[in-house]
Amino acid sequence: MNDVLKSFEPHRRELCAYAYRMLGSSFEAEDAVQETFTRAWKSYESFEGRSSLRSWLYRIATNVCLDMLKGPQRRARPMDLAPASDAGTPLPAPEPDYVWVEPIPDSMAFGADPAQHAEAKDSLRLAFVAAVQHLPAKQRAVMLMREVLRFSAAETAETLEISPASVNSALQRAKATMAKVRPTPADEYTVDDADLKRLVDGYVTAFESYDMKALTALLHEDVALSMPPFPMWFRGPGSVVEFMLGPGSACRDSKLVPVGANGMPAFGHYKPSEEPGVWEPWSVTVLETEGGRITGLNYFLDTATLFPLFGLPGELREGA
Repeated sequence: MNDVLKSFEPHRRELCAYAYRMLGSSFEAEDAVQETFTRAWKSYESFEGRSSLRSWLYRIATNVCLDMLKGPQRRARPMDLAPASDAGTPLPAPEPDYVWVEPIPDSMAFGADPAQHAEAKDSLRLAFVAAVQHLPAKQRAVMLMREVLRFSAAETAETLEISPASVNSALQRAKATMAKVRPTPADEYTVDDADLKRLVDGYVTAFESYDMKALTALLHEDVALSMPPFPMWFRGPGSVVEFMLGPGSACRDSKLVPVGANGMPAFGHYKPSEEPGVWEPWSVTVLETEGGRITGLNYFLDTATLFPLFGLPGELREGA
């Protein structure tokens, strides 16, 4: 038993990344991989080596994800659900966590190989994962297998138990839908590592000092700020600053702890608590960048579940 389970482990991260793209949830992806390994272990005696272990595990993982996607709900981002709000709008009631595309820690989705990291990260961006959620479940699987995992039409057909012609037809339909909702092509996101580091360092300095002039200088003219689970978002540097100085002013004097999420710059964001010298969790913040500017400020507020997932402490203390 142990030897069988050990043989599955090298595939855990890539299967988790695949399930995350399918489901839009890091927690559901983790559950899907665990269920995949359970099903694989129970049926291992029937695995006769007619395909690779990797392909066989992907087949099981796909079936697990398709089972999990039988409900009508698809995960989304606030900007997928409504037009931008006025920055002075009172916060609406939060929506349930199953409504939202969640961030995923890099440690769950990427191995140690930098080349693999670079190749996979564009298809793990929040905007890409949200776009994939527009596809019907089986088209979603075909799109990811053919365009992200680079499976052949024959391999994809075997995994989904459909014909290669059906695979090609589903891929064409999926591409047509993605063309309408997909974010900017990945090659336009390319930025030198040193420039990205300067941009991220500039954000940390500007935010921790609450310097709105410095922050504005880093923002793209179409920057979007969102805060799941609240179903509202703001567009443009002016709206970002208005929100920061208005409803968001409790974040003044915050501290940011770097983490990795979706292959993008991210932070555990702690805001001052009522106890002097103590900062409490406020969000997992994921930045999106393009052309040397910040295009997305994504504040995920479900700290009770996300902070443990990212290995972040429950509080920060002065001098600790």
